[in-house]
Amino acid sequence: MEKLKFLETMTVNEFKAQKGVNKIEVKQNPHTGKCFFVYGCETGAVSDKFLNGGVTAPVISQVCSPDTGDMFYMLHQKGEGGAMTVATL
Repeated sequence: MEKLKFLETMTVNEFKAQKGVNKIEVKQNPHTGKCFFVYGCETGAVSDKFLNGGVTAPVISQVCSPDTGDMFYMLHQKGEGGAMTVATL
């Protein structure tokens, strides 16, 4: 599987405003143990690092799978995605 292609990244508040929702819930599938997030009646993926406390500065990105072409939203740690953050202004 190739790396995901990050198309757009936004803060959680920007995402909520864009989607017109006032909350995002992170849930865990009891059968697989994987987490996902719910906004309105839609869902998105959550980084595997979330359960280990590895998501301390969450952001949401629209990503594309190069293998399938599927596009989806993913909640992950700021700075993940292949580009190192060199400054925050």
